[in-house]
Amino acid sequence: MTQSLDYLKETASQTAGPYVHIGLAPGAAGFDIYRQELGWDIAGPNARGERIRVEGIVIDGTGSPVKDVLLEAWQANADGIYAHPEGGGEVEEGFRGWGRVITDFATGEWAFDTVKPGRTRGRNVGTQAPHINLWIVARGINIGLNTRLYFDDEAEANAADPVLNLIEWERRRATLIAKRTERDGQTVYRFDIRLQGEEETVFFDI
Repeated sequence: MTQSLDYLKETASQTAGPYVHIGLAPGAAGFDIYRQELGWDIAGPNARGERIRVEGIVIDGTGSPVKDVLLEAWQANADGIYAHPEGGGEVEEGFRGWGRVITDFATGEWAFDTVKPGRTRGRNVGTQAPHINLWIVARGINIGLNTRLYFDDEAEANAADPVLNLIEWERRRATLIAKRTERDGQTVYRFDIRLQGEEETVFFDI
């Protein structure tokens, strides 16, 4: 006797667009909904350390900018402490360590201002180099992408970072390194994110 097997069908996935920016960053989309925009102020006015600007663009597999991306960033303060009960200590008043930005709808550029983070202690790893964690979501991305931004002027710390060293190929590690420049007296780190292609940014499964 032949017995038929019934298989459960996979639930259909749902992308994040096209109105993700309105729901998550309405002020940037031109909607005055909240008294204070959610997550724009990453460091706060009392944060110690070097003030920096981080900017970049998200590039798709054809080399074109993606213009409807939302990025969330979270980081430690200049002492390597997160604004969290288990963050390792006290942070300055007003330090959030978290921010949310969207790309410019015309150019695809994104940017935020913060302070450069210090080295941190991982839960299951040793001391980590200064870095900023990024989460990326947009139309066509079914699951948010997690990556990290490291700093090119922290070569010694980067060489010893346990997470960077999980990446076998040094060429791939380079996709996580932001380039430092100076512009109008301000320190700027450039970090372009490539979703596909030969120089695809390393993304983490967390």
